[in-house]
Amino acid sequence: MSRYSSSGWPARLQQVLDCTDLQLTEGGLRLDGRPVPVEGEVIRFRRDDGYNDSFALQWKKYRQTQLDRFSQVAMTRERFLRETGWRPEELRGQTILEAGSGAGRFTAIMAEAGANLFSFDYSSAVDANVENNGAFANVAFLQCDIFDMPFRAGAFDRVFCHGVLQHTPDPAGAFRHLARVLKPGGRMSIDVYHRDGRIRPWKSKYLWRWLTTRMEPARLLAFLEWFIPKWLPFDTLIKRIPLARNYLGAVVPCWNFWYTDLSREQKVQWAILDTFDALSAKYDLPATLDEVRAWFGGAGFREAEVREGGNGVVGNGVKA
Repeated sequence: MSRYSSSGWPARLQQVLDCTDLQLTEGGLRLDGRPVPVEGEVIRFRRDDGYNDSFALQWKKYRQTQLDRFSQVAMTRERFLRETGWRPEELRGQTILEAGSGAGRFTAIMAEAGANLFSFDYSSAVDANVENNGAFANVAFLQCDIFDMPFRAGAFDRVFCHGVLQHTPDPAGAFRHLARVLKPGGRMSIDVYHRDGRIRPWKSKYLWRWLTTRMEPARLLAFLEWFIPKWLPFDTLIKRIPLARNYLGAVVPCWNFWYTDLSREQKVQWAILDTFDALSAKYDLPATLDEVRAWFGGAGFREAEVREGGNGVVGNGVKA
């Protein structure tokens, strides 16, 4: 409780109480009569990694890799601004839910902008987020299930969920649960992998996931930590070949950031991390543009914009 014992904790706790049906008793926090522990600076509505054990492993092992302040490259900030269309000055004082935080690469962006942020993850990957962003007094950290969130309907001004929906057993259902906790007039930004029927390098994972998802995650990660540094130079040559790269690169999985300003060591780490992410996740359920448009329409959103983005399909909308 080292950081939450500071003056920021009472305000964070009060904000959580305002947005949930939690009760603060002499014995601690309770919800519907059952105790809700606070461990490692996280309010835990669940306490195991479940089907996201591979994500807990990767984000704890590569906790700092994708955070801009450690990489010294603004890739996360640029992606956030480009794909949400949100301006940092709009976020100050807004009550925002971040669903599926991982190690907190996007948490840092919203916290720095002054949002009142609730950041949760299904797994103990949220502990890596606390390590990275626990010094922010304007962030409350939780571990919970997107299908069993403790928040009241309409509790949030904005909902942010990137890199998550495709890794749930029901992406459309997860979207509906997120829409429930967004207030009328509130803004949501999501993304999901794109099912478009085209051959692309990132789809190489589907040739191998039948095997890799059956491997013990730690063993798969160890293999990739050995293999990727050796394969990456060859993969970079392949990815530089116009037209043919879409086909040649769609055989051996390797998430390659050769086109960025990352250092050589960082490119290797990002490649290991993202390749493991692609091959190890239990669920990988992409969606079409029309399906995502139907999600927004079915939940009563207006001004919905659904388009291709850097991670697949990006959707932004205002709840009617």
